[in-house]
Amino acid sequence: MSGENLAIEVSDLAKTYPNGVCALDGVTFSVPSGTVFGLLGPNGAGKSTTVKILTTLTRPDSGTARVAGCDVLSDPAQVRRHIGCVAQSSGVDPAATGRENLVLQGRLYGLGGGGLREHVDDLLERFGLSDVAGRLVKTYSGGMRRKLDVAMGLVHQPRVLFLDEPTTGLDPEARAELWREIAAMAATGITVVLTTHYLEEADELAGTLAILDQGKVVAHGTPESLKKALHGDSVQVLLNEPPEETAARNALSNVEGVHDIVVSGREIGARVDAGADNAPALLSALESAGLRVASVTLSAPTLDEVYLRHAGRTFRSVQEGHIR
Repeated sequence: MSGENLAIEVSDLAKTYPNGVCALDGVTFSVPSGTVFGLLGPNGAGKSTTVKILTTLTRPDSGTARVAGCDVLSDPAQVRRHIGCVAQSSGVDPAATGRENLVLQGRLYGLGGGGLREHVDDLLERFGLSDVAGRLVKTYSGGMRRKLDVAMGLVHQPRVLFLDEPTTGLDPEARAELWREIAAMAATGITVVLTTHYLEEADELAGTLAILDQGKVVAHGTPESLKKALHGDSVQVLLNEPPEETAARNALSNVEGVHDIVVSGREIGARVDAGADNAPALLSALESAGLRVASVTLSAPTLDEVYLRHAGRTFRSVQEGHIR
């Protein structure tokens, strides 16, 4: 894809902090214009540092990055004109109304007059906030406040919008509403960079994604292509009691077509070639080893398994602190 069709181009970014922590180690990826791009990885993977570089908040030690056609190092002011940023923590003023927050944000970007008022009205309607526009934000629900956060990021009509964990803490209904709005942004030509801990969120929204682990891109592509590359099926087995990990692995080591075995508490996860055919042999091997099966689930590949294949451990296990 040519550079003119790319909203973001990142090549060999490296960054080591003064305390010696290597945050980025040769990160490379690209983002097509007018798409949702998922930037995934557990805490400490390098997501925040990557976003800070792309939004001109920090400088890389080496490598290059262009956002909306502008170099983040040689032309940071122009980059900032083309981007919007919505942080994980709310940036709205709770003591002001929703409308006042949006108007103030617009004025910070040099906007004003009837054009700003009209644009604010459009945003309030778009995000379903017109009826509460005159209320103080401190009276808003979490979902309403989060929608206002995103609306503020769009006041100056950016070409690229960075969303950091946009649905954290939202109830399922509010999350679904925000998912629909994020998809609609891309449909209007805005490029959305989504950092999230929710793999199902990236699977649902992202046209392409990059998975970071320990400062490196370990996978880059569409969710579908990354999952299809795994082949086979996912098997999740719940045992009656937590097994001894070595015993569980030994029980499955000689079963044809079983690989990528993960043992966590009472759960055993694995990839199985021709799952419907080979799953019975897997269950029989566990029973023969004295491991009593409570339930079994067979499903298509998931992004967590993509992470397992490329990073050597599941995304969930890292997030829960089972593996450091």
